[in-house]
Amino acid sequence: MRMLRWSSSVTLKDRIRNEHVRGSMKVEKIDDKLVESRLRWYGHVMRRSENHLIRRVLNETQQKRGPGRPKTTWLSTVEKDMRSKNLESETTQDRLAWRRCTRANPT
Repeated sequence: MRMLRWSSSVTLKDRIRNEHVRGSMKVEKIDDKLVESRLRWYGHVMRRSENHLIRRVLNETQQKRGPGRPKTTWLSTVEKDMRSKNLESETTQDRLAWRRCTRANPT
């Protein structure tokens, strides 16, 4: 955010909200860009063949852990992102449709 404020010559003393600065620079929120990046990589991996190393590691079963809350995995985060955008994993095979569904729209 500091770089956007600097490049648009806006200081904190100007009391302009970050949303207005991002909107004028046409930049998405960092959270949305992270979701977009994770989903883009997931689509890339899922278009690989079944016997590719990355796909085999992705389908690997988890080890049993001790008591307590389970650790958050990359795949569980991607599944949560997909649920929030109402996406199916079969959509990954159609590259253009997947790109259209996962891309964050600039404000």
